[in-house]
Amino acid sequence: MQTVNGLPAHVLLVHAIVVLLPLSAALLALTAIWPAARRRLTGPNAILAILVVVLVPITTSAGEWLEHHLARNALIQRHAELGDTAIYAAIAVAVLALIVWWRQREGNEATPMKRAFLAPASSAVTTVVTVIAILVAGAAVYDVIRIGDSGAKASWTGWATGS
Repeated sequence: MQTVNGLPAHVLLVHAIVVLLPLSAALLALTAIWPAARRRLTGPNAILAILVVVLVPITTSAGEWLEHHLARNALIQRHAELGDTAIYAAIAVAVLALIVWWRQREGNEATPMKRAFLAPASSAVTTVVTVIAILVAGAAVYDVIRIGDSGAKASWTGWATGS
């Protein structure tokens, strides 16, 4: 799928990443910090984060197709290079979202577990996971902003002058 109704698929798919990756990152930070949010949102966020991990390679593949159909340009090349980093941000968010979900699941009294792999009762582990989750969430949002800014520059530089 390289085009959708005549439009390059990347132009459409990128909007999903621009919305869903920062949303998942924000939910990751929220669920790591706030126990009430953790109880309700860790499962849905884990699913969302995995969906984003699936969407990123589809979007970058569509972007590579588009890149090969445009004239060589340093701005487009820079955007493509930065776009390749999105998968690392998405995977980091997904891994942390799964860890927060798993710890919530193991700590849930309604589903007693025989083994607690990620120490849900440990405040030290909770603090470490929270700090890492906040750092990963912030880095993911920053990465999306950086990639989006480079894409906007590649798309719109010279537009007003017609060059």
